[in-house]
Amino acid sequence: MKKAFSLNILIVTLVVSAMFATVANAQNADEIYLKDYRPQSIYNTPQTYIEKAAFPVIDVHSHPYANSPDEVARWTHIMDELNIRKTVILTNAIHEEFDSLFHVYNAYPEHFEVWCGLDVRDFDSPDYADRAIAELERCHSMGGKGIGELSDKGWGVRSGPMTGDNDHLPHVNDPALRPVFRRAAELGMPVNIHVADPLWMYQPMDETNDGLMVAWRWRLDNRENIIDHSGMMDVLEDAVRNNPETIFIACHYANLSYDLNRLGEMLDNYPNLYADISARFSEIANIPRFVKKFFIQYQDRLLYGTDLGYNSGMYRTTFRILESADEHFYDHDVFQRHWSLNGLNLPDEVLEKVYYKNAKKLFERLRQE
Repeated sequence: MKKAFSLNILIVTLVVSAMFATVANAQNADEIYLKDYRPQSIYNTPQTYIEKAAFPVIDVHSHPYANSPDEVARWTHIMDELNIRKTVILTNAIHEEFDSLFHVYNAYPEHFEVWCGLDVRDFDSPDYADRAIAELERCHSMGGKGIGELSDKGWGVRSGPMTGDNDHLPHVNDPALRPVFRRAAELGMPVNIHVADPLWMYQPMDETNDGLMVAWRWRLDNRENIIDHSGMMDVLEDAVRNNPETIFIACHYANLSYDLNRLGEMLDNYPNLYADISARFSEIANIPRFVKKFFIQYQDRLLYGTDLGYNSGMYRTTFRILESADEHFYDHDVFQRHWSLNGLNLPDEVLEKVYYKNAKKLFERLRQE
């Protein structure tokens, strides 16, 4: 009897200790930081696993993520496994840096094509156009197929030898760049341009900011002497309008994932403008019905891209968003966001164009002219 009593006391003690430990380890909601918020879906809904893309894929937006020849080789194996036929490596590089990267990735010409940057230094000097065009022609003669990713978040184009935020830089609509873009068109080289950043980065970092979780990391609201988001859309439109012979690919939906109507207006007005869908999957997967309509309407002008490394799980999540009808799921390894993801369930005809046909048709046309 005494042993049984002692055993009962021990059990009660362990249970109470476990309860206190649980309470001690539980987080007070007032102490959970937004940056640490990682919700898990409780919904018992279909979960689609996509082994590989439904159609061949051209990824028009990636970067030299692989750090060694072995890693580049591993990347090609992942591409083959997932039905990715070609990846565009946007180096944004010129001179020796471009040459080095070109040789690494050109070891697999069936898998990769390499794009260069622009020399934007001293753009207001009398010899600027001749100098920039000479380097562009040199990169093209080596095998460079396009230009990008040029980046202008409000203080000017950063490209080539990466320049500081406060340096004197041209915007993408600067007249000094027109002769360079004209020569790019003659060479059949499209221009991938990153204009602005998502709207949240320009808004106050307060409780009303819909994208605060990511906005605070790349905030631009505290920057002085930069063009705001709407102004940068005007800059993009000026550049596209003033260089009608040049093909521009506005990456990340031109950072208009929050207002695809404005992007649609530009696509309607300028046949030399395309948009890639890279690195904004989580931003569009929370409004799937509206975005699906947008994809259907502009199915000939959208290009698949990732801009998220080369992990196989990342690729499969992008396929799941585009192909499936899954609802309210997360992938915190790829997207550190506080909103859930939903599949667009795009029609096969649209999927095939966005994945492959649009880029193939565009690149073949440019390189035959």
